Amino acid sequence: MHSNAMPPEASGQAGTFGRAGNNGQADGIPEATVARLPVYLRALYGLAERGISTVASEELAAAAGVNSAKLRKDLSHLGSYGIRGVGYDVDYLVYQVSRTLGLTQDWPVVIVGAGNLGRALANYGGFVSRGFTISAMLDCDTAIVGSRIARLTVRHVDELEAVVARHKVAIGVIATPAGSAQAVCDRLVSAGVTSILNFAPLVLSVPEGVDVRKVDLSIELQILAFHAQRRSAARPESGPADAAGRSRGGNPRTADGRSRPQVTPELAAQG
Repeated sequence: MHSNAMPPEASGQAGTFGRAGNNGQADGIPEATVARLPVYLRALYGLAERGISTVASEELAAAAGVNSAKLRKDLSHLGSYGIRGVGYDVDYLVYQVSRTLGLTQDWPVVIVGAGNLGRALANYGGFVSRGFTISAMLDCDTAIVGSRIARLTVRHVDELEAVVARHKVAIGVIATPAGSAQAVCDRLVSAGVTSILNFAPLVLSVPEGVDVRKVDLSIELQILAFHAQRRSAARPESGPADAAGRSRGGNPRTADGRSRPQVTPELAAQG
């Protein structure tokens, strides 16, 4: 058994395909490269929408947020080297990256969990244009089962195995509360689904041969809060907190992080 725990730098990546071997590579391509390919593809789509037919490695690297040397090395794994003085053909590079990621075919997807997150995912139009078809939505709430979300009628989760078989589902998306996520995962795996995107705040246990990508929005927000705090502390107007946990101009904090009102000598005397 193995879990879907990932290093911090990969926690926000949800679009990785291919299975890694013992050498840390997926189909001969390093996992780090595979994780960056969807970012390159997004940048390429943006260039194509602007009518740009060729792009220099420096420009594409800047759009993707990496350095040009890393981008050229990543694309060399796809057999694409560009043309000196011209750059890369945008349309052809879109095809190469899409083919490598397996996006030149349609992937049937089932979403388990028809709450706010599941509804948002079902209504997101970007999946279809990227090769993903939401084939079904499942939920256990009888008040939701039978309702229409996007173009889908929500089915009861008891039909999970039948839905997977009928639609030949390749990817399962778990958008349930943490308490039911592992049971849903187990059923998806038993039904033959080997690729799972997990939005539940839980580390899932899956057998070897099953790929799980975890998207935890709260973790990403906490990382952003860390950097925001660092920037705030670096500003001259933001003085360090004193021994009572009070920052300049603010109130001290309790152990649970809530603000604690200051007690002035006058109020203390009245008490």
